Amino acid sequence: MLKPEFSSVSVGLLRPNPWNTNRVAADNEAKIRASIERNGLFKPIVVRQVKDVAGYEIIGGEHRWEQAKELGMTEVPICNLGFISEKQAKEIGVIDNARYGADDTLSFAELLKELGDADELQEFLPYGETDLNAIFSASDIALDSLEIDESFEREAEAAEEEGPVTRPAKTHAVMRFKLSLGDAERVTALISRTQKEQGLTTADDLTNAGDALVHLLQSLLPKPVHLADEDEIDAALQEIAS
Repeated sequence: MLKPEFSSVSVGLLRPNPWNTNRVAADNEAKIRASIERNGLFKPIVVRQVKDVAGYEIIGGEHRWEQAKELGMTEVPICNLGFISEKQAKEIGVIDNARYGADDTLSFAELLKELGDADELQEFLPYGETDLNAIFSASDIALDSLEIDESFEREAEAAEEEGPVTRPAKTHAVMRFKLSLGDAERVTALISRTQKEQGLTTADDLTNAGDALVHLLQSLLPKPVHLADEDEIDAALQEIAS
C-alpha cells in the first residue's frame, strides 16, 4: 500500500520522466498558467524517488511544474510516492492523466454559468470556445422532458376571463425532450456546429438552436417538405422506410 507524503520542495529538485506521452499545445499551456495565477498550484505534483538519483522524478503534473517555473515560483507542492518501481510509476502516470466518468451535461452547464461566460472561462479552463458553446447550448435547449409550452392555453384562458387583450401573435413554442448524456452531448454539439455553418446566429439562442434542428431534420428527408403538413411528413417518412 502506498503511503504518500505531502510537502513543498524547490522546483529545481524535480525532473520530468522520460516516458510522459501527454503533449500540451501552447494555448493550453497558457490556460494552465492562467489557472495557477488565478487559483494557485492547489494540485500537488505527483513524484517518486529513484535509488541513487537525487531529487524527485515527476509522475504526474509535469506541465504544472513547467508553468510554475515560468511564473517564477521557487517551491511547488508535491505528493511523494517514495521508491516505487518504474512499472508502477508508469501505471500511476497513465491513471493521473485519465479521467473516470462523465459530467451530467445540464448540471455541468449550470455550474459553469455560475463561474462566468465562455470568453472568461476559456482563458483558464481546459475547454475551447466550441466546447463551451456546446455545453451551454445543452442548458439553453433544456433536454430533459418532452413537452410543448402550455402558455398558449394559459394565455387563452386568461383572455376569456379578462376580456379582449391585444397580444403579439405567438410564433414559437419551447420543446423539451430527454436523451442519454452521451446523445445529449452529441446532439447539442451538432446543433451548435450547424448554427455556425448555416449562419443561424441572428435570433435568440433558443430560436437559433431550433432553426438549426429544423435544418438538420430537413436534410434527412429525401425532398423538401413543409414540416407543418402531416401528410407530407408521413409520405417522406414512408419513402425513407422503403
